[in-house]
Amino acid sequence: MTTLWGGAADPPCLLEALAEHRRSERVAVVDGERSLTYARLHGWVGEIAHLLVSRGVGPGDRVAVTGARGAEVVAAFLAVAAVGAAYVPLDASYPPRRLAHMLADSAASLVLSAGDAYVESAVPIPEPGAGREHPAVACAPDLPVYVIYTSGSTGWPKGVALPHSCVDNMAEWQRTHSPRPDLRTAQFAPLNFDVWFQEVLGTLGGGGTLLIVPEELRQDPFELLDWLVENRVERLFLPNVALNMLALAASAEESLAGVALVEVNTAGEQLLCTPAIRALFARLPGCRLTNHYGQSESAMVTSHVLTGPSSSWPALPPIGVPLPGTELLVDPVDPETPEVGELLVAGLPLALGYLNQEELNAARYTAVPTTPHGHGRVFRTGDLVRVERGVVQFLSRLDHDVKIRGYRVNPLEVDAWLLEQPGVAAAVCVVVETGDGARGLRAAVTPERGAELDVSALMGALEAVLPAHSVPQSVTVLPELPRTPSGKVDREAVAGGIASAL
Repeated sequence: MTTLWGGAADPPCLLEALAEHRRSERVAVVDGERSLTYARLHGWVGEIAHLLVSRGVGPGDRVAVTGARGAEVVAAFLAVAAVGAAYVPLDASYPPRRLAHMLADSAASLVLSAGDAYVESAVPIPEPGAGREHPAVACAPDLPVYVIYTSGSTGWPKGVALPHSCVDNMAEWQRTHSPRPDLRTAQFAPLNFDVWFQEVLGTLGGGGTLLIVPEELRQDPFELLDWLVENRVERLFLPNVALNMLALAASAEESLAGVALVEVNTAGEQLLCTPAIRALFARLPGCRLTNHYGQSESAMVTSHVLTGPSSSWPALPPIGVPLPGTELLVDPVDPETPEVGELLVAGLPLALGYLNQEELNAARYTAVPTTPHGHGRVFRTGDLVRVERGVVQFLSRLDHDVKIRGYRVNPLEVDAWLLEQPGVAAAVCVVVETGDGARGLRAAVTPERGAELDVSALMGALEAVLPAHSVPQSVTVLPELPRTPSGKVDREAVAGGIASAL
């Protein structure tokens, strides 16, 4: 079995890292008109932490926080961590029934609310007052720090509990591998997405400034670009689709002289280097693009910095090499090719497991004979990868293996070629069940602003580069592609919409 090791790691506790800046008058968080220094934020977190203690919250408890992205939720999360409890984000944009399931499943001992309370028993997060020191609680590496809910096959989301050691490792890597630890960073990710923790902790642990992106700008790349310039944002985390839309918006600008970006990170879905993305980074020679890989169940696992001229970047870059404290194993699908198989993760990135899901935990978090680096438990990612010269390349999802007329097809390859075509802003290829029980490929695209797409030309372009079994039966032009709450393209919704129209 092929193995990779990221080297030993002993990350500091996130609470200790944050405490280093507790008296600083540097700006920690900017949320609209509100600006909080580190000293002010530290005092506010202390006030909320003492409120939690007065309500009987302590190590091992779970505290749900309902609200929208903003300074209140950041302070509440840090306060929950400070008392040794696990933070459970309840994004106010989710449907009430989904939130009710998450709240019941998490068995939260208390609910804090930012703004309108989701439940009657919720305790409002207090506004910052005179400030208080945090209660003295020692860091425990194996103690849960947050519970995040991810999509489940039953239709209801399943909760995953992440320990301090996992989050500490991710935040420490971000602090030490950025161009500077104190970058001005946009907070773009939704609350129930693990990248939110990377944005918050990687920034505040390094003495940087976290700038909350106004919600209305998250769906408007042109306004977002103006906001990035106005706020001198230096670091940005975006899913691939949002990055491509931002790159298309930037292509309409004569000059990018006001863009202060030095680091862009992408995660959550396969990075597709489109012509627009290559062109953006050609115009920003001082900015680097890093591809991150991980899951809700194992946080951040690998990273890959794209180097050289952006014009030479591959359409599907590698996901890279393991972080410190991370061991990767490849379980081969064919003994003749041991470098190709399902990716297994061991070490610091691993979650404690799913809440209330014993069978699923047994299937995904597997006990194994001791690995080469002393781990006895691995997470089966369900991702098919290939390792070449110590670098991991993502190939496909094993549970989304597509066989068309006996041929194995990777829909991401179709996505990549469609995104190479002029005027295409976003693209997705999906498998659709036809009426006769057969399966076929269908694609959907959205046009760039002001562009008109010729479907026959798109089909011709695909037929010129792909084998017949990889060419979709149709390409549908849509005004926009449906997204999941985390910003990824909702492939199931696309497939369902196309199927219903057949």
